[in-house]
Amino acid sequence: MDITFDKSAKDYILDVFNKSVDKDDFIIEKDNPNQRVLAPDGQQVEYKDFAGIKRGSEIFIKSDLISLMNLCDVLVGK
Repeated sequence: MDITFDKSAKDYILDVFNKSVDKDDFIIEKDNPNQRVLAPDGQQVEYKDFAGIKRGSEIFIKSDLISLMNLCDVLVGK
């Protein structure tokens, strides 16, 4: 199962959180373009895999099933 946004929604969300995309299609910090954002598993997040940011923090969620299951565990306190 994949959760997807259209390009304008992804761009808007990243802009709100002061993020951008580098030449290799990874999400980066606008203030520090050499710093790629990481998913909870420590992997760098590619734009195509970006599914959202957990509310109240900057935990980047990828659109794969494992990432979404991990998010559910966090949300229900497991």
